[in-house]
Amino acid sequence: MCLDVAEAGGPRRHTCGEGIDTGPELITAWTLESSFGIGSYRGRVMFEDRLEVHRVELTGYCYRMLACGAEAEDAVQETLFRAWKNADRFDEGKACLRTWLHRIATNVCLDMTRSVQRRALAMDLGPSSPAGGFLGAPLSAAAFVQPVPDRRALSIDGDPAELAVQRETIRLAFVAALQHLPPRQRAVLILREVLCWSAEEVAGLLDTSPAAVNSALQRARATMSARHRPGGTGEVEEDLLGRYVQAFTAYDVDGLVALLHEDATMSMPPFAWWLGGREAIRAALLGAAGMCADDRLVRTAANGSPAFGQYRDGQALGLVMLDVRDGLIAGTTTYLEPSLLALFGLPMNLEPPRRM
Repeated sequence: MCLDVAEAGGPRRHTCGEGIDTGPELITAWTLESSFGIGSYRGRVMFEDRLEVHRVELTGYCYRMLACGAEAEDAVQETLFRAWKNADRFDEGKACLRTWLHRIATNVCLDMTRSVQRRALAMDLGPSSPAGGFLGAPLSAAAFVQPVPDRRALSIDGDPAELAVQRETIRLAFVAALQHLPPRQRAVLILREVLCWSAEEVAGLLDTSPAAVNSALQRARATMSARHRPGGTGEVEEDLLGRYVQAFTAYDVDGLVALLHEDATMSMPPFAWWLGGREAIRAALLGAAGMCADDRLVRTAANGSPAFGQYRDGQALGLVMLDVRDGLIAGTTTYLEPSLLALFGLPMNLEPPRRM
């Protein structure tokens, strides 16, 4: 993935430099803090501003580690709090702020992974269900990979080729595959393959050797190759999304099925139930007797993919995510958890549509 960015002409290495380009003279964070002092009020405010610059990247990193948007935000908040609390111990002569923050974030995430089960997609929990089959009892939300808003975990101002890599490595299927790695291997793969750190940089962060980092990376790659099901890539056509919304809100089964790949999947966390194949999905939709008719969708973006808040009778119902591949929908994941919409900045209630 890193190699793809380099081949596309994107930046190949994120360095520690955090300078502010003001023209001929480059003012670095070091000269700023030397002038005002980290212990001063102004120094503290400036340090907080510098911490905030890294929030989005840290959220993406913690999300890939933890597979839950809410937990990732908690981890980032804890990371930034620890950094602020220990600001006087930060020595920029030994490590840049970005490296120091990722060290703290890694330790926070490793601590959090010790007490939780591995999150997964419904497709990883068992075989597909027959169309019309019983949904079964809902599982804990902690059993599933949870979504994250694009705006919280992806920097839209970066190089387009680099952003494409960031999107691909935050999709549900990729994040689910990451959860099969031991936590330290997971950190190694994310730092090396997603954030493009050198083996030496990762070794310094994890207090190990470059040889050990490279060995862990090889094992992680082998596991990912066996576990990762390639999902959607590239730009999503707005026409496809418009046709989906139109068919969904009208409960046009033929229209919906026409937008699906032959091997499309459908799942609805917190249920382990899932369907595989366009015909099974068609049968399930026909058997649901128009349950979703007149539901409304509000556009958002999650995990580098198009998503929608779903509302029934004006009330939040859940979050619908689409996995789009080669111009068709390869999978739909509907999180039946209304509270998720708040994470995406969506309302919990919609006003009734105006009548013409």
